[in-house]
Order: sequence, then C-alpha cells, then structure tokens
Amino acid sequence: MKKFTFLAVALKNLKRKPFRSGILISAIAILVSLLIFAISFSISVGSSLKKSSDRLGADLIIVPVGARGFAEEFLLESKHTAFYMPKEMIKRVAAIEGIETLTHQTYLSSISGLCCDILPTRIIAFDPENDFIIKPWLQGSLGRPLQRGEAIAGFGTNENLGLGLLAVETTIFNNKFKIVGVLEQTGTGLDNALFMTEENLAAIIESGKSPLKKGEISIIFAKVKKGADPDYVGRVVEGSIVDVDVVARSNMGEKFLNVLADINKIFLISITLSSLLTIFLVWAIFSAIANERAKEIGIMRAIGAKESHITKLFFLEVLTLGIIGSLIGVAAGTLLAFWLVHTFTLIKTISAQLNLVHQLVIAVAGLILGSGICVGGALLPINRIKKMEPLLVIKEE
Repeated sequence: MKKFTFLAVALKNLKRKPFRSGILISAIAILVSLLIFAISFSISVGSSLKKSSDRLGADLIIVPVGARGFAEEFLLESKHTAFYMPKEMIKRVAAIEGIETLTHQTYLSSISGLCCDILPTRIIAFDPENDFIIKPWLQGSLGRPLQRGEAIAGFGTNENLGLGLLAVETTIFNNKFKIVGVLEQTGTGLDNALFMTEENLAAIIESGKSPLKKGEISIIFAKVKKGADPDYVGRVVEGSIVDVDVVARSNMGEKFLNVLADINKIFLISITLSSLLTIFLVWAIFSAIANERAKEIGIMRAIGAKESHITKLFFLEVLTLGIIGSLIGVAAGTLLAFWLVHTFTLIKTISAQLNLVHQLVIAVAGLILGSGICVGGALLPINRIKKMEPLLVIKEE
C-alpha cells in the first residue's frame, strides 16, 4: 500500500488536467525566460562597459575635436577607425594643472590586398617609453619588450587571423613584421587589434600606403594627480585646448548606456505586463479548480480534513507548477542570453560576458519570481477554497 503524502496527491491532481497544467507552466516559463533574458542583457552590457573602461588604465582620453564617438567605437567595439592630431598636443595637455602622466597611441586600419597580406585589421602603435596601457598585458604575454619589426596580436585578432602559431611573418604597409605572440584577453576593443611600437611608424609612412603623416598621433591617455577630479580636469583640458575632445573614464560607453537605459524601460514594461497577465491566469485557473472540486473539498472537510490540510494541498499544487515553469524559464532564458553574446552586435562588439556567479544569482532570482507570482495569483482562490462549508457544498446540486 502506498504511503499517503500531500505531494503525491497534489501531483495526481495536476495530472488530471495535463493541458491546463501545461498552459500555466508555459506562462510561467515565458515570464521567467523574459526576466532572465532582460537581467542578463543589462548586466552583461553594463558590467562589460565598466570593466572595459577600467582596464584602459587612464582617467581621461583626449582625441581630436569631433572624434569622441570614433574613440569609443575603437576602444569598446571592433570598428576600423582612424583619426589624427598633431603630436605637439601631448605637450599642451601635459601643461594642464592636474595632469600627472600621459601616453599616446596611433591607430591605423589595414586594407587587405593594398597594404597587407592579412585580413583588414586594426593596428595600434604605442610608445614603449611612457606606455601604461599595453605594457602590463605585454609583460604577461611576451615577457619582453617588442622589437622593431615585431608585432603582437590581440586575443581576438589572433582568432580572426587564424594565426595559431607564434613567430608568423606578415607584410603590413609594405613592411615585413613578425607576429611574435598573443596578448591575454582584456575585455576591451583592444582585443581586436595588432600592436607594434612607435618606431615602426616611419617606415609605414614612407610606404605611402597609409593616411598617417609624420608627426601625427591618434589619442592621448592621461592619468590625473591624486585627489584631482577627472571630470573637472577634463573640462579644463577642453576649455584650454579647443582642438581636442575629452572623454572621462566615467563617461566611456555613454552611447551604449543611453541605449541600454531605453532597452531596460522596454524590458520593465514587458515584464510588468507579463507578470500581471500570469497572475490573472493563475487566479482564473485556480478559481476554476475551486469550482470543479468544491464537492471533493467538502467531502474531505466532512471526514476530518482541516483548513490547513486543504491549504497545504493546493499550495503544493501551485508551487509545483511554479517551480517547474520557473526551471524551464531559467534554462530557456539562460540559453537565450548565451546566444545573445554570440549573435547580437551590441553585445558581441564590447566583449560582454556573464560569469558563473552572475548566472547563478540571476537563475535564483528567476526561480523565486516565477514561483512567487504563481503562488501570489493563487492566494485568493486558495483562501476561498479552505473556507468552504462542507455540508453546504455537498448539498449543492
């Protein structure tokens, strides 16, 4: 003889109407998957933008006037962009009060077949004497400075070019370069570039294949003095040098963040409407269940079942539906969020990733919300069920 348990009875009751149970499970699953999708999207973009700006290691980014957007596209995305300003800007920026140290880089975009024997690639030339952006990654990956005629591939560039092996020789702007290694992954747009030292620029300029001219650079990275406000120093730089635009690290990715804020509003409205619809659906279904099983409940009460027993039985039914639907929604939402990373341009170009801790927290939040909404929608019908007078219910035709 099988042992009686409330859970066994609850499961048996749910099997009576598989289609109705399936509808409710599907509604919960859709709601939870939407929630997982929305939270994963927001956290991926927001945290990746912050991580990318932090890893640049500079408080201020100074670019030619009008190139503010180009700089963000180059540093955070994977776009091939070139912009230039006179190298003398370094001295003018260094003279501003509050600036502690500077370094600069020059950007080139290779063109397959015209200048190079590699696919179109972003090329970054840096000054090894005062660099604080590339050196930390270079030391960890190569263990020595780059020499003249050498280049090192960013993590993503190595995959795009299909190098696979070290010490590969290639032609860039009619100059032979040996690709001697691969930088560790940084999580910024710099992963999709090829790096060389500034001493190689003279030969590239002489080739006549590049738009770069002698005495030009693309971008200046600045660290401010301890205690100085980067935003204030940035405004001073822009006010003193009208030929440049300044992006503070705190403002990096502002375009993405504005888009993200609008998308989050859409998600919030969608989740709110879906939650209300699901609560109404749960209420409607369990109200119908209460009407269908009124006599059954009356008989249970007549033979000694307490209100708490009725409540427990129906609570287990609704909780079981909520948990099953939530687990399906968590799995679907997680897969959808993972697919996003590999297909959506907005996320893919800024190297957005969720770590295991984030995924677990989001999954738990989805499970709690889905189960909670299901239980919340059934509270009124369950409360009405448990208060039914057994004799009156049994007598009803």
